[in-house]
This record gives sequence, C-alpha cells and structure tokens, in this order.
Amino acid sequence: MLRLWRRQVWTRGLVAFGLAALLASCSPGEWQFGSRTLSFPAPQGGGNGGPSGMPIPTSTNAAADRFGRGPVPVTLLLPLTGEPGMVQIGTSLANASRLAIAFIDANPNIGENITITLRDSGTSVAGATHAANAAVAEGAKLILGPLQAEQVSAAGAVARASGVPLIGFSNTVSSAGPGIYLLSVTPDMEMKRAVSYLRAQGRRGLAGAFPTTPYGEAQALAFRQQATASGAPPNAVYMYSSPSEIAGIVAQAKPLIDRGMIDTLFLPERSAAPAFGQALAQAGVTPDLLQLAGSAEWAGDPAILASPGLRGAIYPAVDEAGLNAITPDYQARFGGRPHPLATLAYTATILANVNTLSLATPPYNPSLMTNPTGFNGRDGLFRFGTDGRSEYALAIKQIGPSGVVTVEGPKL
Repeated sequence: MLRLWRRQVWTRGLVAFGLAALLASCSPGEWQFGSRTLSFPAPQGGGNGGPSGMPIPTSTNAAADRFGRGPVPVTLLLPLTGEPGMVQIGTSLANASRLAIAFIDANPNIGENITITLRDSGTSVAGATHAANAAVAEGAKLILGPLQAEQVSAAGAVARASGVPLIGFSNTVSSAGPGIYLLSVTPDMEMKRAVSYLRAQGRRGLAGAFPTTPYGEAQALAFRQQATASGAPPNAVYMYSSPSEIAGIVAQAKPLIDRGMIDTLFLPERSAAPAFGQALAQAGVTPDLLQLAGSAEWAGDPAILASPGLRGAIYPAVDEAGLNAITPDYQARFGGRPHPLATLAYTATILANVNTLSLATPPYNPSLMTNPTGFNGRDGLFRFGTDGRSEYALAIKQIGPSGVVTVEGPKL
C-alpha cells in the first residue's frame, strides 16, 4: 500500500543532469534514462503488443483515453506511437497511472479528485507540443509527462505560457524551471548522496573517471560540484573516450593512491566499471587502499556483481521496494512486468490526486508543490525545488561476497 505523508499527517490523498543529457537510444530496444539503462524485448506479433499485454496504438489521431472520476482535469502525455522501444515505455507508464487510479477508486479513505486524460506525445517535439496544446485547450489543471528532455522543454513552454504546471519525467535539469517540475533522479542527486555517505565515512581524497559523452560530462560536473560542496574538492577527474584508456588512467592514479591523495574513485559508467576494477587489482590496488563508488546504473547488473575487482564498492540506488510493491497488481491486470520507470507515473498520479494540491485555489500552486517537507512516493521520499528540480532519497548499496546489501537506507 502506497503512503504519501506530509509532516507525518494523513491527507486522504496519499502524500511519494545532465546539462545536455537526453533520453537517448543506446541500441535497439535499449534506452539510457540518466544512469538507468533500460531495455525491453523486441515487440512480438509484428510490433503491436507492449510489455503490458495491451495493444500499442498505431495512429496519432487516436481519441484521448480517460480514466478516473474526479472533478479536476489532469492530462498525462506519453509516447504511445513512434519508436517501438519508447512506445513500450510509454504504454507501461500509462498502465501504471491506470493502476494508481484503480487504487484510489478502491480505497474508501481517499477522495477521487482527478480525471486523467491520456494523450499521445509521440516521440517528437512536435508531438509533445501538439499534445500539450490539446491539454491546455481542454482545461487541464496539471500536465504529467512527457518522457524525453526535449519534449518536456517543448510541452513545458506551452504549459508555462498558459499558467499550467507540468511534472515531467526527464532527468535533464535544463528542462526544469518555475512551474515545470521534474519527477526523476538526476546525476546531481546521485553524486550528492554518494559523496555525503563517503564523507561521513571519513573519505577525503575523492577522484572520478567519466566517459566523454554528454551524460558522462554531466556526471563529471555533478561530481565536481558535490565534492566541492562537501568540503573535499576532487583531487583528480579523469575523462576517457574508450576502454583502451582505462589502463592509462589507472597508471596515472596509482601514485596518488599510494600516497593517500586518492582514497575514493567514482566509476559511474556500468560498462566500464569491471575493466577498471580488474586494472586496479592488477596494479596492486586493494580495497583497504581505495574505495570504489558507482551509480544507480550498477543496480542489478550481472557483470558488476561478478567482478572480483568491484567487491566492496558502493553505489547510490533508488529503493526498489516501490516497484516490487506494484508488480503483482500490475502483472495481474496487464499480464506483464512494469517497466522500471512505471513508478514515476504511479507516483505522479497519486500526487496529482492529493487533496491539498488538487483542491487548492489555485490547484497545484507553487507554494504547495515546493513544500520543503516533500512527499513520499513509490521511489521514496522526494521534494521539488523552486527551480523545478527534484531531490530524491536514495539508498546506499554495497557489493559483498554474497551479493548486494544495503549499508544505509534511503535519505535525502
């Protein structure tokens, strides 16, 4: 059962960066959402079926779908046509929103305050703009979605011009702003959480190695900023373009490690981390000399777990309890597992229904949306800043000899 609390008071409605990082394709069926690499199998039956078991729409002219019975109109923008991988993600998020509405409808202690109108944003900027204009025209008091950063920026411009708040699902912070909120985990939050934990463990010699990609550069910037803010500016930041450069980076870092100038090395890129671990072990760097730290991208990766060189490494992670909690109901209703991002749409729907937000005058006004006490959703505690960026409570995981353990629970 999802609980949304504010100041530990029950509200009946249930109170849950890249500078250029986009929701971009990695390979067929695989998508990078910040530090989460997300995959779906190839569509079956000619591509007309989603992971939910529901058909995927094939026409952008399909009539808008509505669910919920409340008086406050809310529009959900998701990719329901276009690139098949994105359509499968959008379909799963739409289903999660339906599941949240069903939860509200079935709970006698929760007022039914909203009606969701689901509109297809497609996978283009034009599609998101068209869907946002339709939402405004039909009187939406709040817009949820879309997914991709450039689409959030486009829909956000329409929403802002009309005075309608928007909660987007991108983690590219440049698309956020006053009234344009991002319900997502950003590199900044991952770095802040990991650095805070490590500093509390007495670590002072921070360094990091990042790929020369837009998202890697965003991670590097976040690392520099958060390390400096913690009082321990980085002693080294290494950038690499290919795995062939890993040995050279280890050779550069080894003298600094030996002298104690580097006692922690951040390795957020999942695919490169095992090679770094192996190279460090071959150079004679042991866990008592160097603490390794990853990102949420590491979660559940078999190569990470099987790498001896990464034993003892820590990484920040979204609490998986929320996704696990909705999975049985999702499977029972839609015949498949929810996408890992489905919790965003579930949380956004429950949040939109909260009495103090939806029934306020005006609804979803900034003073309420940016309450510093925040909300507790399917991915844990979060809050919105006045700049639209979110802060999430993340757990700290550690790779042990028998698997992954939580060494510190979720916190901001």
